[in-house]
Amino acid sequence: MDIRQLTPSDAPAYRALRLRALREHAEAFSSSHQDDALLPLAHTEKRLLPGEGSRFWGAFDGQRLCGMVGLEREQRSKTRHKAKVVGMYVAPEDAGRGIGRALLDRLVAEARLGGVELLVLTVTDGNKPATTLYQRAGFHSFGVEPDAIRVDGRSFAKRHMYIELKPT
Repeated sequence: MDIRQLTPSDAPAYRALRLRALREHAEAFSSSHQDDALLPLAHTEKRLLPGEGSRFWGAFDGQRLCGMVGLEREQRSKTRHKAKVVGMYVAPEDAGRGIGRALLDRLVAEARLGGVELLVLTVTDGNKPATTLYQRAGFHSFGVEPDAIRVDGRSFAKRHMYIELKPT
């Protein structure tokens, strides 16, 4: 398994995996398949440009992208010490291979090197595998937002989690 930062040349594979995640697990994401499917590939290429604001990593099994995760850093001076974990997904056929943990470990290490001191994320309340992954990586819950998203008229709560990063 190769974990590396994604670049605009990875946009077709990233877009395909992201749309699959949004379609198959709509309750896990704030973005919707319907909205993202309308965006051009150029939007995805721009999202994968390396920059101060966000970075994305992918897990590759050979040439196949099988997992992904993103980091979105706060840009305002008062909140620049924080960043969000976004878009975490591992294809179901690759579950149980430690890919999610490897992606998360890489993100945390890179965030720490970049001076991030607090990482936050949300996970759909009741998603035990994801919540367990985050807890094992050191994240702690700090509340549940009721009715955070609605999918096909059904309400889902989001559990908010954080981890404090100590400089190495």
